[in-house]
Amino acid sequence: MLETLTVFKAAYAMARHAGARQAVLAQNIANADTPKYRARDIAPFSLAPNAQDRGADMIATRAAHLSGVASQADLPVSEARDRSSDPNKNNVSLQEEMLNAVEAKRQHDRAIAIYKSGLNVLRSSLSGK
Repeated sequence: MLETLTVFKAAYAMARHAGARQAVLAQNIANADTPKYRARDIAPFSLAPNAQDRGADMIATRAAHLSGVASQADLPVSEARDRSSDPNKNNVSLQEEMLNAVEAKRQHDRAIAIYKSGLNVLRSSLSGK
């Protein structure tokens, strides 16, 4: 039942994106001293129909409303470009990676809060209060 509600799909997609981004950032931190390693990142989370993350699809009331619904694929990882390079030609900045990791954690916490709020609304509507 919960998987058919849009708010839960959105919360799932946001949490999935935050987890995937946290994994990429952890790889960046692990390779901070690797020569010529290029820092990577995932595109920002979005529920827009043409966005990279397809975790929560749009709902169409008629077939003509939406076209080309894509399957849920792995999130694309790209090189983080706007970074300076160290003497070993490595562009990983531990400070930036830690700030990005905090941002990913906040996004995950926000997704969990959305999920909990949705459950509270369901409980309230079912209890009749």
